[in-house]
Amino acid sequence: MAGGKREGAGRKAGVPNKRTRETIAKAEKAGVTPLDYMLKMLRDETAEKEDRMWAAEKAAPYVHAKLASIEHSGTLDVTTQTKEQRDAAVAAAARADR
Repeated sequence: MAGGKREGAGRKAGVPNKRTRETIAKAEKAGVTPLDYMLKMLRDETAEKEDRMWAAEKAAPYVHAKLASIEHSGTLDVTTQTKEQRDAAVAAAARADR
């Protein structure tokens, strides 16, 4: 049998391997998802800081949406505005982000 890539050989893309399936089954049986585990670790104040940071980094995409980049098409000249006008503009921008 010759080596190399053969058409249709191997595990199909996106199909979990045996170890991944076993890990998922154990987590489901225990009632703990990977996200639950990471959030628990993140909130554990007795855990190492590096572990908590890892959990925060890995869990963030599942909890918070990524910010989309946008093209700014307006102008905002803050050099001629009063402090009150600048504060109002910042408050309006903060409300728009919610």
